[in-house]
Amino acid sequence: MAVTIRVELPQHLRTLAHVGREVQIQVEAPVTQRSVLDAVEAAYPMLRGTIRDHGTQQRRAFLRFFACEEDLSHEPPDSPLPDAVASGKEPFLIVGAIAGG
Repeated sequence: MAVTIRVELPQHLRTLAHVGREVQIQVEAPVTQRSVLDAVEAAYPMLRGTIRDHGTQQRRAFLRFFACEEDLSHEPPDSPLPDAVASGKEPFLIVGAIAGG
């Protein structure tokens, strides 16, 4: 069964995909980081390789993933996302990391 998930993108990915701050995508259950990112890349092919490496599927170094105010960047990609995200109440956030000194 597919559910509608809200995903917020950082500015550089919004520009690349020609979308606003938040996109809504259909995701087949179970709702995990992998299933959400697969759906985002399927809906917006120009984002392939920008969020995850083409070969390893590892998160790009300067991106972080958040849901319900929790940093999920280092969680296993097949762990279920919080119910609030899976139900569409809360967005899955892809955030550009800040670096520098």
